[in-house]
Amino acid sequence: MAKRLGFIGAIRKHHTIYLLLLPTIVFFLIFAYLPYFGLTLAFKDYKIYSGLWASPWVGLKHFEAIFSSPGFFKLVRNTVVISLLNLAFGFPAPIIFALLLNEVRIRLFKRVIQTVSFFPNFMSWVIYGGIIMLFIRPTGVVNTFLASVGMEKVNLITNPAAFRMLLVFTNVMKNTGFGAIIYLAALTNIDPQLYEAAIVDGAKKSKQLLYITLPELLPLIVTMFIMALSGILNANFEQIYVLYNPAVYEVADVIDTYIFRIGIQGAQYSVTTAIGLFRGIVGFFLIYASNTIIRRMRTNVFTLW
Repeated sequence: MAKRLGFIGAIRKHHTIYLLLLPTIVFFLIFAYLPYFGLTLAFKDYKIYSGLWASPWVGLKHFEAIFSSPGFFKLVRNTVVISLLNLAFGFPAPIIFALLLNEVRIRLFKRVIQTVSFFPNFMSWVIYGGIIMLFIRPTGVVNTFLASVGMEKVNLITNPAAFRMLLVFTNVMKNTGFGAIIYLAALTNIDPQLYEAAIVDGAKKSKQLLYITLPELLPLIVTMFIMALSGILNANFEQIYVLYNPAVYEVADVIDTYIFRIGIQGAQYSVTTAIGLFRGIVGFFLIYASNTIIRRMRTNVFTLW
């Protein structure tokens, strides 16, 4: 009772803050928690005219069909491979860019670079993908230039061997500038006296980076890495859907695009709900493992620096 009264008293005392929080709570209740009732579709043979509750229960039939299908594991493989490639190239890119940008001393030049690098993030993948297509399509800027210098044209859009790297490259180009913001903010919080002491001791830029900058950024880097790792089964749907085509389904068809294609376009709602539930369960365990690793990292790894 005392705890309940204390909670009510806290709400009364800080009611303006709770009012500001209310829209967020309502948003998550409507769009994150209420849809959980729809997970029953994974265990039913959903008939759109019968409705959710009148559709017959089929138990684990859809899960058995999914796991017995060799195509499903190809989807998982493509999703994991593309996500790992994005993680390998896309994760360190904002860190490197922030470190380089932090060393720029010409303020006007620094602002111009920040604006140019941040701008792609504010465009949707539909617009950004259209711009990319203008460059790489068979009659685009790149192939026109190659033909003008006597080189052979390349078709990156329908080339399975190059399409994954095209996804990685465009993802890095679009998100690096915006992703560097958090690291630039962390760099501004590093005590300047640490660098002054290092300069007095004769440490060069490389030593300052190795023994001051990176150790100060390490907790943030580890946290961001584990958060990115927890979303390993969440490939960038918008990017892939805008850029891919049937010619590269073998290497680019991921869980999200498959769900959209057979769920929304093919009306196989029960099957795609089962796939989404499987992905959610895997994501839950990845997030749980990430939180465990973070707690251990704070007490073990960080002390080594």
